[in-house]
Amino acid sequence: MAGHPRPLSPHLQIYRRQLTSVTSILHRLTGIGLAVGLLYLVCWLVAAASGLESFDRLQSFNGSIIGRLLLLGWSVAFFYHMLNGLRHLAWDAGWGFELPAAYKTGTAVFIGTAVLTLLAWVIGYYQMGAF
Repeated sequence: MAGHPRPLSPHLQIYRRQLTSVTSILHRLTGIGLAVGLLYLVCWLVAAASGLESFDRLQSFNGSIIGRLLLLGWSVAFFYHMLNGLRHLAWDAGWGFELPAAYKTGTAVFIGTAVLTLLAWVIGYYQMGAF
């Protein structure tokens, strides 16, 4: 057994990422991100119930660059998880298991996430009078 040492199973060095595996991993990560964001939402509600000073302090953080980036990330996670969840519901109904359909719907999830996130932020800023 003095030959070339090989891994016993596919390893990250030789495994090519596929769209289906990337969407699956991102679905799990966005679910975790949404859970963390939900905890932040609870903090926001507690600050609102605690009084004007607490609420203003949290709102000023939300208006900062870091706060807006966190809110943007949470909205991206929301739309991605929602669209990919709809894709999973279609799979539960038995539709879209074929590889071409899986790649089309995976690409549609990414495009839909970008469009819905952009649309939500444009509408939000429009409602605030920024445009």
